[in-house]
Amino acid sequence: MKDSPFISICIPAYKHVDYLHTLLDSIISQSYKDFEIVITDDSPDNSVGELVEKYKPKTEIRYFKNAQPLGTPENWNEVIRKANGEWIKIMHNDDWFATDDALQIFYHNIQQHPDAVFFFSAFQNVEEESGKKEIVKLSFADKKFFESNPYYLLKKVYIGNPSCTLVRKDLNVWYDKRYKFIVDFDFYIRVIEQTKMPVYIDEVLLNIGFHSGQVTGYTKYNPAVQLPENITFLNEQKKDILKNIVVFDYYWRLIRNLKIHSEEKLLSFLGKIQPNKKILFIVDFQKRIPYPLLKIGLISKVFMAISFSICNVLY
Repeated sequence: MKDSPFISICIPAYKHVDYLHTLLDSIISQSYKDFEIVITDDSPDNSVGELVEKYKPKTEIRYFKNAQPLGTPENWNEVIRKANGEWIKIMHNDDWFATDDALQIFYHNIQQHPDAVFFFSAFQNVEEESGKKEIVKLSFADKKFFESNPYYLLKKVYIGNPSCTLVRKDLNVWYDKRYKFIVDFDFYIRVIEQTKMPVYIDEVLLNIGFHSGQVTGYTKYNPAVQLPENITFLNEQKKDILKNIVVFDYYWRLIRNLKIHSEEKLLSFLGKIQPNKKILFIVDFQKRIPYPLLKIGLISKVFMAISFSICNVLY
């Protein structure tokens, strides 16, 4: 067992051993070998541990069964804490490497960018139920747009889920356990603000599996999850990010899509979390527009732009 591997492949596992089997096979086939595999297991049964035993003759795996389930994303933090490598390669157990030289390409980019602390690659979405595949790459315009402001992560998936990333362990930036849906881009923004923009690798190195059992599936349109997370995130920023029309549009669409037609409805989901005046302004502005009109994309954009202009004059 390597005491100080260059890369730690960190797998926060939870059941789904069929997916984990595919992931482990893709790791074993990697041409780059200076890595360790670390698994922390949140499963209520022994299925992951039993699979790991079958793989131990093929590769070295450091396996830890959590005494109590930690949940998403604290199990991600736990597996990072257990890692010995200089670099952290989170891999969700329903994702897998797209090529046998994926780790070698990540390593090569580290050598090419010795001052960088954060890398991410292009990826391919794979939908289990339909079999649909979609390659996600950044265009030149996407790259420039994202580099101009990390908060544009609120607009578009410029960086995929953590499986698409490679970060230095000594950053000591952790995933915020209060979040489920926005946990990825909250982490990315905090890393970028602490360091600098990440290095993009324009090659499809990861397959990202999509299926009905994922956390994002039940949180995406759930106001009890989305509203507290997004308002907390907004409140904790050091500057007024709603002065940026892209960010403003994100919150405009959030409130519209969750059908928050009144301040009372908004507050009913927030508990002790206090929304700022601009969020209350968006709610008040939207409630005056018939919802069938608000659902029409172009019309909604026009109203959003008007609302943005007025809001930033008033507040």
